[in-house]
Amino acid sequence: MKRVDRIIKHPLFMKYIEKTDAHEAERIFCRHNMEHFLSVARIAQILNLKKKLKIRKDYVYAAALLHDIGRASQYETGMPHDKAGGLIAETVLTDC
Repeated sequence: MKRVDRIIKHPLFMKYIEKTDAHEAERIFCRHNMEHFLSVARIAQILNLKKKLKIRKDYVYAAALLHDIGRASQYETGMPHDKAGGLIAETVLTDC
């Protein structure tokens, strides 16, 4: 999945993952890190197959990787993470 690899290596994606890791360093449960994103991607893909939704696997993984990317912005500015994440995801997806 070339596009998924591009997302993971995208400088903006990496920047926000690192920022979120720093904000959540003391959290014990449900850290919004690569382990979380990949777990969400796997579960979403299982549901995609089970329900025969026929969504492309790279789309499922892209959505899962980016679904919480706005967490750092929420910590820093108070903007809801879904709105902040949409702005970040738009740039990352356009580039990828």
